[in-house]
Amino acid sequence: MKPLTFTLRETPPERLDLSPLTPQALAGLSAKEIGQIRLGMSKRGLTVGDLFRVSGSDAKNVVFEGGSSRFDGMGTGMTEGSIRVAGDVGAQAGRKMRGGQLLVEGSAGPHAGSCMRGGRLEILGDAGDHLGGPLAGELAGMNGGVLIVRGSAGAYAADRMRRGVAAVLKGCGDYAGARMIAGTLVVTGGVGRLPGYLMRRGSILLDRMPEELSPSFVECGAPDSVFAAVFDRYLVAEGILRRSLLGAAPGKFGGDNAVAGTGEILFRR
Repeated sequence: MKPLTFTLRETPPERLDLSPLTPQALAGLSAKEIGQIRLGMSKRGLTVGDLFRVSGSDAKNVVFEGGSSRFDGMGTGMTEGSIRVAGDVGAQAGRKMRGGQLLVEGSAGPHAGSCMRGGRLEILGDAGDHLGGPLAGELAGMNGGVLIVRGSAGAYAADRMRRGVAAVLKGCGDYAGARMIAGTLVVTGGVGRLPGYLMRRGSILLDRMPEELSPSFVECGAPDSVFAAVFDRYLVAEGILRRSLLGAAPGKFGGDNAVAGTGEILFRR
């Protein structure tokens, strides 16, 4: 069977809620039923048929030919299958994912991977602020899965992260890994101010020494060599990095001691 394909007819005239278009939600629906799904977020009441030409029938493999920064909620709550977007997406891509794979071949807006619990989200371009982080009022951010940004990310990447692996390969903004509860954040290309701010546990892995840390972090020698070596091999085996991140003798900062934290920032010397 051919993938279920949504070909964008023209630039959307308003922001869209694409959360209904996941493999599990589309399974068993006819082309007519899919065309009637409402996506618009205004009184205009835009539907799938207004915006896309729909072809193919394999709902486990969904393809969007054409993207837009107005495509909000792409892949929300995915549990299975795959979605590939040939273009950009808007806010909250992959939010609360539990399984499956979401590939964005362009860039993504804020809160990509917010509170995801499983699956794999990969963004080939850049991502906005609060990558993997919670929305206002939520106590925890990313809680499982693998989140990869091949470009850069904004501020507060992995805010309140609890579980999983998040990787940003061309640098991110201020407060990376802020208030982390657990999990692992990997950043190459540099970080902004105060990575790990108020983190309690978890690991932040960097390809260079951070330029500005909170004074409540302390340098504490070499990290556990077994963990560093195993995680280096994992990053290469998963196709996240092409070569070792930390090297043979990485350094380590512990903290954040302002909250009696036991987190760690590991960096390549």
